[in-house]
Order: sequence, then structure tokens, then C-alpha cells
Amino acid sequence: MVLGKVKSFIISYDCLNDSNVPVFSSGDSVSGRVIIEVTGEIRVKSLNFNAKGFAKVRWTESRNAGSNTAYTQNYTEEVEYLNHRDILIGHERDDNNSEEGLTTIHSGRHEYAFSFEIPQTPLATSFEGKHGSVRYWVKAELHRPWLLPMKTKKEFTVFEHIDINTPLLLSPQAGSKEKTLCCWFCTSGPISLSAKIERKGYTPGESIQIFAEIENCSSRMVVPKAAIYQTQTFYAKGKMKEIKQLVANIRGESLSSSKTETWNGKMLKIPPVSPSILDCSIVRVEYSLMVYVDIPGAMNLSINMPLVIGTIPLHPFGSRTSSVSSQCSMTMSWLSMTLPERLEAPPAYAEIVTEEQRQGCLEVSSGRENFDGPLFAYIQEFRFRPPPPYSEIDPHPDEAMSAVEQRLHTCPSR
Repeated sequence: MVLGKVKSFIISYDCLNDSNVPVFSSGDSVSGRVIIEVTGEIRVKSLNFNAKGFAKVRWTESRNAGSNTAYTQNYTEEVEYLNHRDILIGHERDDNNSEEGLTTIHSGRHEYAFSFEIPQTPLATSFEGKHGSVRYWVKAELHRPWLLPMKTKKEFTVFEHIDINTPLLLSPQAGSKEKTLCCWFCTSGPISLSAKIERKGYTPGESIQIFAEIENCSSRMVVPKAAIYQTQTFYAKGKMKEIKQLVANIRGESLSSSKTETWNGKMLKIPPVSPSILDCSIVRVEYSLMVYVDIPGAMNLSINMPLVIGTIPLHPFGSRTSSVSSQCSMTMSWLSMTLPERLEAPPAYAEIVTEEQRQGCLEVSSGRENFDGPLFAYIQEFRFRPPPPYSEIDPHPDEAMSAVEQRLHTCPSR
């Protein structure tokens, strides 16, 4: 009997998004197929399936132990987020070369479905860094007797969603600094910098509006600039390794002495970058915006403002231009509205009820002539007596105060 050959052995995901890219988040169900295409017939012991997700860090440091001795210290750490196993064909056996219980796969294309759920626990977003990574993948192994296992592997992306539509991430960031330059015994005027951005949270592809004012009272030529930095921090064995990378930057016009420059919403676009990773114990990815003044021959004057790069973009009603700024301007507009100086007085009683109508109401019908008691007389007087003239000043303030005091004294204690 001539054994067949495996022509292709691949993994395919059932992607639900339009871009056909396998992207998932915690709690999602992942499904797909292991596709085997063979020519002839093959006998298979098992087809094993394994889904894994790990955060790993690794770096080395060289140390000197003496004049002629050096050694290398390795730092590694690992956190597991996902580990799901399944058997799609056959079963696990200790005897790899046993001919019993084998499954025959005939010539052609064969698909074996798999599915699993990503844990609901907080995960780390997929990431590739210089000293560490966060990866998720699916691996399949085809075991046949008397042959080495065939393996195939395919990664998928996991996003731990960060919603920037929260009060913390919608809050504005601002700062101001001033610096005086000195050269020997001479002191020049100060260089001042103030900067502000509308919020802390952004998503890739957005532009940050930078509001800044730079005043140069020194004798040197300075240049205002702004830059977005990504900081990767890796932790292992109580040690830390940090990498800082430039993401995007802009610059303004050079400022000579006694000149001022104002940025009224200067735009700095965020390129496609990984979202912030803030909840992983061994890998951390953070972002910051630095607005600074480049001073030749001296340390720069800079303002650092933290950023959070999220995955859920700003809602239309939650944007700064339509929420915070416009709400603030709306509030100020409302406060600037002036009320009328005096309220318009209500019409006089005589303007509504004529004298003839009042006299007609005072006439008692014949059917009510027998009601001569004091109660009916009191009702008549109360009903048809015109109200007092309108006034904004209480004509009897003493009586009102005494009534209030009386109610306070009669109020039961608790």
C-alpha cells in the first residue's frame, strides 16, 4: 500500500469583521477550521488543537565580576492568559507507533472545525516590543505513526478595550513652566512656556490639538516643538527595562529675542500605534505628549502631559468641540445673559373685573336668603373681596416674622 502525502496543512479563522482580520477581545468566541489537503490516503493517530496566549519578557545584561571575568545575566518572565486544548481527530496514546485506533483520511480537502472562548478576565493587548511581547495563537499538530508530527500555527490579535469616553480620559491636560538662562555672571530674561490639550484619551489616527504660548525674553534663538513618545517598560525578577521611542513630532517657527508665538490648536496626528497596556504585570506601554522649547546650549524647557491611546473612539456627542468646550462656552453664554431689571407686575384687579361684574356677584340669590349665618357671610367676604395691589415690598414684615417664629416654637423636637 502506497501512503499518501499531506499537500497542505493550514488554520483558517471564521472572522466576523469586514477586514477579514482575526481580532478579538475578552469574552469573545473564536472559531475556525483546520484544513488538511492530502493526495492518496493517510492514516492519522490524532489531530491536536491548542490555543495559547502569553506575555513574555526577556533581556540580558553583561556584568563584570573582576578584571578578567565577565558573565551574562538573563532576565525572563512570563504571564499566561489563555490555554485551551482539544482533540479534533482520534485520541492521545502513549504508543506513537501503534497501528490500532487509526483514522484514515482519504484524498482531497478536509476541514475540522474548532471553537473556544477567550476568558472574561482582563487580558493584555497584543504587542511586539524590543524586550517582550504579548501574543495569542492557535496551533495544530497532526500525529501519524512512524512519522514526526506535522505542525501549523497561526496568530490572532486580542484587544483589551480602552474606552476614552470616560471623565478621567476626557479631562484636559495643562502645564506651564519658566526658565532663566545664565552665562557666567550674566543673566538673561526668562523663557516661558504654557501648554494645554483638550483631553487625555485619544485613538490612533486622531489629531491632538495643542494650545500653547511661548515667550522668549532671552538673548538666544529658540524653537518651540512638540512630540509624542511611547514608553515600553518590561519587568522581570525585580528588575526593570525601559525603552522610549519617538512616535510623531512637529515644530514651530524660530523665536528671536523678545518674540512670542501662540499655538491655537496646532495639530499633531497620532500614527497607527499599539493601544496603551496598563494592566499587565510584566509589560507596560504608555504614551506622553511633550511640548518643549529647544534652547541651543542649554537644557530644553519642557512640559510632559500623559496620554492614553484607547480602542473605542470618541463619541460624536462626547468630543471636546461638542462637549467640554461647547458646554463651557454654552455655560458662559448662559451666564452672560442678563435678566430683566424688574419683573413685570401683574394686571390690576380693576382691569380684569369690572364694577358691574363685581356688584352682580355680590347679589345673593333668593334661594340663599336663609343662609344668614356668619359662615356664609365670611365666605362672601373672602370670595368677592379684591386682592391687595401688587407690590414687591412686604407691607407687613413684622406679622410675617412673628408667624414664622410661632411655627418654629410649635415644631415638635426630634
